Amino acid sequence: MSCGHLSRVQHLVNVSGGKDSTATYLLAMESGRPFRAVFADTGNEHELTMEYVARLHERTGGPKVEVVRADFSRQLAKHKAYILERWPLEGIPDHIVQEAAALHAPTGNPYLDLCISKGRFPSRMAQFCTDELKTIPITFQVVGPMLRRGPVLQWLGIRAAESRNRAKQPRFNHHEAGSMLWRPIFHWSLEDVWAMHRRHALRPNPLYALGMGRVGCMPCINCRKNELQEIARQFPDHIDRIEQWEAIVAAANKRRSSTFFAAVTDPTDVDRPGTYSGVRTLVEWSKTSRGGRQYQMFFDQQSGGGCSSDLALCEMAA
Repeated sequence: MSCGHLSRVQHLVNVSGGKDSTATYLLAMESGRPFRAVFADTGNEHELTMEYVARLHERTGGPKVEVVRADFSRQLAKHKAYILERWPLEGIPDHIVQEAAALHAPTGNPYLDLCISKGRFPSRMAQFCTDELKTIPITFQVVGPMLRRGPVLQWLGIRAAESRNRAKQPRFNHHEAGSMLWRPIFHWSLEDVWAMHRRHALRPNPLYALGMGRVGCMPCINCRKNELQEIARQFPDHIDRIEQWEAIVAAANKRRSSTFFAAVTDPTDVDRPGTYSGVRTLVEWSKTSRGGRQYQMFFDQQSGGGCSSDLALCEMAA
């Protein structure tokens, strides 16, 4: 894809903090074109990824990566009003109503605020996290204003070798937001990606050296068993945070129950049949070579981290 004749085109590189989007950022630098770069902070990122993105321009000489965050203040206020008006009519005890309503004050963390407003965590069947936390804020805060000044070409760090879904994507297409999408490293191999890093003497995100297969949300709802085990071993504070979030989201919804990973039940792994298993139970199970049939089925079906975002906003597992 050559864009030299499109002199008025504004170039925007989507950055996730992972190897492929970083390689795309470096490729944009090599093109000599002026460009902007954007990263969406979900509130569920690892601190090393945040630091890597924040200093990418210092280490490369490229443009500083702009950071956007979703704001769910309006959705929280709307749902709080619904709780106070409708739940009493449904016979929900007043102390539950008041507790849930009080928890609908913005926390400042996009991921947690989104889950409180939805009354649940995202799942593979309802994977609203990418759109709500990444696509929409980037579109409204960055792409929209750029489009008012002229055409926008978004550079995406998507490779066909990552997954069958991504292999089906075109090299170039129009996005519903009005921008054009380009996947310049679509046919690159993993070695090509690392070679680009070496050419610029840029070390990759340090999470890779710590054994992480992906460096996006920590943890991602799509992580696999071994990923969860490693996260719990190396970054236990991230598991502590998810456990706290489960308690908050549970107290803020009518069911009084919420699990970060899609609810799975198995009498071989929980104290009582029918009990929903929180992140702590799954972490303990991830340390074993055996476990519940439902747990194994759930994790075996995971995509291995990341999602099928057509904007390269979530990294796939290496």
